[in-house]
Amino acid sequence: MNNLCVAHRGFSGKAPENTMSAFRMAIAEPYVQWMEIDTQLTADGIPVVIHDFSLDRTTNGSGKVKDHTWQQLLRLDAGSWKGREFHGERIPSLEEVLRLSCGRVHLNIELKTAGNMYPGLEEAVIDRVCSYHMEQDVVVTSFDADALRRVRQIHPGIRTGLIIDARPKDLVERLQTLQCSFLSIGHPNLDHELFVRLKEAGITVMGWTVDDAKRMKRLANISPEILLCTNRPDVWKQTFMH
Repeated sequence: MNNLCVAHRGFSGKAPENTMSAFRMAIAEPYVQWMEIDTQLTADGIPVVIHDFSLDRTTNGSGKVKDHTWQQLLRLDAGSWKGREFHGERIPSLEEVLRLSCGRVHLNIELKTAGNMYPGLEEAVIDRVCSYHMEQDVVVTSFDADALRRVRQIHPGIRTGLIIDARPKDLVERLQTLQCSFLSIGHPNLDHELFVRLKEAGITVMGWTVDDAKRMKRLANISPEILLCTNRPDVWKQTFMH
């Protein structure tokens, strides 16, 4: 299948992002081969799946994710902001998402961290991935180059990818230095010339976040090998499966 569909934070166009509802809805679609998720650590060291460093936008809690224990986060409602039918939806643990995904879908696991914000995040994520024998079914990505270096040190067999919303001249060299075989790039930065250079270097490319048919087709015209990260798997389906 060309231009593989990556469900961004699950089927987040219809369900609350990074929740089990969004992940189940995405996995229910046979054409969704990948999901992109975000991970952070609780105060007691549990990897959880949520995008923002703060709880305010997507839950009825407030303050920073890292200042709350897993038990405190479990009590929050992470669904009602999206619609009444999602009331009571929780912040999932990484473990729950791996259990759901195992054998069904590949995961792009973004480490949401900067500097030394989350000591032990990489170990905690890799430990859970290995416990589900999903080493070959994931790519671990981050904006933070140091986090990617730590993943390489802990488990050289797990694929890593840099996330970037720019196109620096030394991008291919940067990826090679980091030993990344995957690039997650803001889609307007991607053109044919850059794609060819990345492909020649053996790097898998994913464009984000692409929610309309016109932009999906633009990337598909560059190459069928570009993965498309979207909040709208339904639009992907209408664009490529009609």
